[in-house]
Amino acid sequence: MVARRPPESLAAGTIRPLRIAQVAPPLERVPPSAYGGTERVVHGLVVELARRGHDVTTFASGDSAVPGTLVPVVPKALRPSGFGGDPWPHFCAEMLDVLAREDDFDLIHIHLEWANVLLGRAARTPVVGTFHGRIDFPIGADVMRHDPGGMVAISRSQAKTYPDMRWAGIVHNGLDLSSAPFEQQRSDDLVFVGRVAPEKGIVEAIEIARLAGRQLRIAAKVGTKPDERAYHDNVFLPALAKSDAEYLGEISTNERDRLIAGAYAMLMPGSWPEPFGLVAIESLACGTPVLTRRVGALPEIVREGVDGFFGDDAAQLAFLVDRIARLDRQEIRRSVLERFSAERMADDYERIYARRLQLAGRDELVPIAVNGGSPSVSVSPAGDDGHGPRPTPVRPAGGRTGGD
Repeated sequence: MVARRPPESLAAGTIRPLRIAQVAPPLERVPPSAYGGTERVVHGLVVELARRGHDVTTFASGDSAVPGTLVPVVPKALRPSGFGGDPWPHFCAEMLDVLAREDDFDLIHIHLEWANVLLGRAARTPVVGTFHGRIDFPIGADVMRHDPGGMVAISRSQAKTYPDMRWAGIVHNGLDLSSAPFEQQRSDDLVFVGRVAPEKGIVEAIEIARLAGRQLRIAAKVGTKPDERAYHDNVFLPALAKSDAEYLGEISTNERDRLIAGAYAMLMPGSWPEPFGLVAIESLACGTPVLTRRVGALPEIVREGVDGFFGDDAAQLAFLVDRIARLDRQEIRRSVLERFSAERMADDYERIYARRLQLAGRDELVPIAVNGGSPSVSVSPAGDDGHGPRPTPVRPAGGRTGGD
């Protein structure tokens, strides 16, 4: 057994180099070649942590490309290989692999959704677990009551699903957006980027474009599960056939960025409680405003009348299309590069890592303020109930409030 080194105090926003395991889903490569939200975030975090001198080991598909050490959990990413089954056996095998090596790490950061809680309960090594997807399911309460601590939400909206949970923090996702293209000359086209799925509002996007009298260009992946294929065949394709929209399928990252950069506006009309909304920050990084519903975390990202507009349905969003011309695209880009950078995300996670190690009992407590641009969660010492730290809202540094 390899003895873990004791952590040092957080100082000047940094911590000493740590041996960190990043546990990514095996469904997409890290980074994904085309579509893949969680894996893009994990890649941005791994790159930034490695740049800061941390010894990072990434558990992911064997075709991933990351700095540090890669531990292949499957030879190739499952979803692009046509896998459409239950990923849970693969998650179990990955967690067992992590547990077999846990003494090699100071801290484990897992990104496997509900499995985060399971690994946090099973591991001796301190665990931080980020939820990237939807968590408002009936079974969720039964899982979260076993919360081992160290769990992270990616938005205030997501965290509110379980307000009594001991969230370690709220960390808005970040990406390396500095290379996102910015076009001075743009078309009048609207664009939709995402998945061919009812919750994403892809059919509603077609209707918005029709009502606004504008061309819609769609870049979206089709899932491999039977219900996803059925929606594509029976709902999406018939709607597409009756429209003037152009369906590009699943395109590469560079192609997608150029498509967004040259568009008039991004449509995100889904009605589901979006846990975050990576497409929104990717669009804003290109200076392309967003038209969306006021759902989930999107109000934490899109500033009304600055980055885009909110509407209640297709008709209202279509009415708002012409107002996009008033917006300052350069200001949109400038702000998002600051608010949702990989550097800011890594800063937030380093604070949570330090606190998680300190709560293991080897150092003094220090406060954390996660994501200075939005209301965050400060973890306080164990409360009177004896159940450990409880989240307490705090005012961010500088007195700013979320999304401003």
